[in-house]
Amino acid sequence: MPEHKVVSSKSEGRSSDGLPTGKVGMGRSLHLGIDIWGKPYTKVMAPMNGIVHSFAFNNAYGDYGATIILTHNLDGETFHTLYGHLSLNSIKNLHEGDLVKKGDVFCEFGIPFENGQWPPHLHFQIIKDMQGMKGDYPGVCALSEREKYLSNCLNADIVLNMMRYAG
Repeated sequence: MPEHKVVSSKSEGRSSDGLPTGKVGMGRSLHLGIDIWGKPYTKVMAPMNGIVHSFAFNNAYGDYGATIILTHNLDGETFHTLYGHLSLNSIKNLHEGDLVKKGDVFCEFGIPFENGQWPPHLHFQIIKDMQGMKGDYPGVCALSEREKYLSNCLNADIVLNMMRYAG
C-alpha cells in the first residue's frame, strides 16, 4: 500500500503563484488526503454508501470552505470520508443523517469565494475516528504530528485506487 507523502511545504500567506498556502502560521507540510483538480462545479459521486455525519462552511482563508463528512460501515468497521473545497450549493439542503448511496452525485467542486480561496478541486480524506469533531478535520499537519494523524487517517487511495494510473 502506498505511504502518505509530503506533497507541498506550507508557509505563511500565499505561494509565489498567488495561491493560499493554508491556515496562516500553521507550519503544515504533510497532506493527509488526495486532491483532485478540475473545473468549477465538477460533480462528485459517492464511492460507497454512507450517512451524512456532518457538514460546515469552513470559510477562513485557506480552509476547506464548504465541507461534507460521511460515515461508512464496511465489514463492521466504521470510518469517515471528508469532502472539502465544495460549492455552497453542496451543503444547501443537506441534513445530518441523510443517506447517500454509492454512485449518487451529492456534491460539487466550489469556486474560490466558497472553497477557502483555492482553485477548484476536491480534497478527499479517510478518517477512522472524528475525535468529536463535526464538519471539519485537519487535512494537513506538521511533520512533528505525523504519527498522530497518520494513525487516524488512512491512505485515501484505498478507496480511489488512483495509483493504478501512476507511471
